[in-house]
Amino acid sequence: MSVTSTAAYLARRAAQKERVRILYRRALKDTLNWAVHRHLFYDDASNLRERFEANKHVEDLDTIDRLITDAEATYNKWRHPDPYIVPWAPGGSKFTRNPTPPKGIEIVYDYGRD
Repeated sequence: MSVTSTAAYLARRAAQKERVRILYRRALKDTLNWAVHRHLFYDDASNLRERFEANKHVEDLDTIDRLITDAEATYNKWRHPDPYIVPWAPGGSKFTRNPTPPKGIEIVYDYGRD
């Protein structure tokens, strides 16, 4: 293997690892949206981990790309339609409930004092 092909192989492999890591985290968080109770989530999370571990031994780059693409398609197909959003996060029920006052409005804290 030449230096450029080795570098290209390592770069492609690093990109694949990053895609798998992101996919696993998204799927794990989405599994939490589907689970009603924590003990159900633990079972689903271990099943998800087993599905990822089953293809851990694959070495062919094209096969890995195909597996990642299929897994992403499956994730998008089964993604939760109404995911849980933390209330104070963007899109949550408490986000910007008390927004900062617009510029030009002055807040007087010593009102009524002489």
